[in-house]
Amino acid sequence: MFKGSIVAIVTPMQNDKIDYEAFANLIEFQIQNKTAGIVVCGCTGEPATLTMEEHKAIVKYAIDVVKGRCFVIAGTGSNNTKEAIELTEEAEQAGADGALVITPYYNKPMPQGLYLHYKKIAESVALPVIIYNVPSRTGVSILPETVYELSKIENIVGIKEASGSLDQVSNIIRLCRQDFHMLSGDDSLTLPIMAVGGQGVISVAANIVPLQVSEMVASALSGDWENARRLHIELLPIFKGLFIETNPIPVKAALGLMGKISPEWRLPLTPPSDRSLAKLKEILIQGKVL
Repeated sequence: MFKGSIVAIVTPMQNDKIDYEAFANLIEFQIQNKTAGIVVCGCTGEPATLTMEEHKAIVKYAIDVVKGRCFVIAGTGSNNTKEAIELTEEAEQAGADGALVITPYYNKPMPQGLYLHYKKIAESVALPVIIYNVPSRTGVSILPETVYELSKIENIVGIKEASGSLDQVSNIIRLCRQDFHMLSGDDSLTLPIMAVGGQGVISVAANIVPLQVSEMVASALSGDWENARRLHIELLPIFKGLFIETNPIPVKAALGLMGKISPEWRLPLTPPSDRSLAKLKEILIQGKVL
């Protein structure tokens, strides 16, 4: 259902408002470069600083622009189960193909709390739900055993794994049903995750090098590991460079250098330091992005 190179797309802003024209252009750039799907309002899309109205509006706008040319997954997570249900229901009504739901941040729920959180969200919609595990941001990591229990729920169809642990990934694949989707949430670990059975990536780097990430993932899926390894090694400096500061600070700066957006962040995120920007520019030049 959900596999390949999926971009965690940025939310362009200008004068502290969403720049819908630039956003539409970014979507076209992705589709033209073989991106399989678009995640709107993932962490890279700065959902924590969007109002509920902005969040719902940009999801609907993305679906309208895409017009079925690739799949659209809406980020609908929250540390408030009721709010997550509301966002997920709105995404379903807007026509999203799936929902990406981050583990509740700050609350640090126990495994039973995580299970019930996802169960209630999944039961509120017919929409396919993807768990998003990113403990570096949320303060909690979902156990493979909890993922296994959740995978028994029909419309919980996969997980975006950004724990940084191949053991975690391997154990989820070992425990869960065969059609449960394992998606990398870390560009630099995409190839290793695919080597143990992952089906693709929800990618930050695809914002700036969509064709290359798409080719790397497609090569791995088709068994052309030599080409996949070559692309992984070539792209590794970009993968790491985009996390030289907190995501999405570097990727928005990169898109600004590419002339695709006006680089603007909403507080508490700020522009990169001069040193980071210079290093990022050097990486992009060496990677032939600029």
